[in-house]
Amino acid sequence: MKIAFQMDPIGPVNITADSTFRLAEEAQARGHELFYYTPDHLAYENGRVTARGQSLTVQRVQGDHATLGEMTHVDLADFDVVWLRQDPPFDMHYITTTHLLDLLAPGTLVVNDPFWVRNYPEKLLVLTFPDLTPPTTIARDLETIRAFKAEHGDIILKPLYGNGGAGVFRLDENDRNLSSLHELFTGFSREPLIAQKYLPAVSKGDKRVILVDGEPVGAINRVPAKGEVRSNMHVGGRPEKVALTDRDREICARIGPLLKEKGQVFVGIDVIGDYLTEINVTSPTGIQELERFDGINVAAKIWEAIEARRG
Repeated sequence: MKIAFQMDPIGPVNITADSTFRLAEEAQARGHELFYYTPDHLAYENGRVTARGQSLTVQRVQGDHATLGEMTHVDLADFDVVWLRQDPPFDMHYITTTHLLDLLAPGTLVVNDPFWVRNYPEKLLVLTFPDLTPPTTIARDLETIRAFKAEHGDIILKPLYGNGGAGVFRLDENDRNLSSLHELFTGFSREPLIAQKYLPAVSKGDKRVILVDGEPVGAINRVPAKGEVRSNMHVGGRPEKVALTDRDREICARIGPLLKEKGQVFVGIDVIGDYLTEINVTSPTGIQELERFDGINVAAKIWEAIEARRG
């Protein structure tokens, strides 16, 4: 198949951790032809969705991991699969790319389905399952957030469309910074904030469970660094081997059918203790760590699901 990757610049990626690199590596091993472009080179031109990018060959040699061809102008309708793999923030630039990629259906398969990526961003899809999540409020209004903190005492406050642990704050019972943080966030963004009750179980780790076509295939545990509340590997979280629990499987059984129905082939959910906190559909990570810990070739499972959809 002809495969296009819409992603952030490939040069700086860490080939031992980056999930997009692993997906490209597995696709190449399966005989597929690879093409690479960045989101700013996606365009709509006279009824066609186009991109300016380069042919791509990958190898597992850091610093020499990507060989790129000449810059060319392509019609994405000529591709079998387009991967939507740039990282958030989930801003209007990101949303616009989902609208353009929507136009490729049904001839080209876009993974994950951009219509539902747009409608199911990570911190919002969980609202469909309130019995699985910790107490949560999404608001821009300070009084609403203040009332939530008064009720729950110890909370996490973060940008609704952030990623990688950026801008995540724990405000415990003694904290006096809510008004200042609200002023800071609302001063540079028109977006709401999300507040959740703090879960002490995070000290034991924030579990990333990987689902392929709605089915759980494994998990890794991300343990915060000492003195940190954030467990994201971007900010020093330590990945550890961990097994799926009965509760993890219960959560996946609830959300999995919806994910499969909406074309969310590769999804990473976050579970702290018994609670679902995020459903990551935009550009999930964790497949290389899972492969190292458990020997599960998640990339192969993802490609098997895609190849089955392409018939």
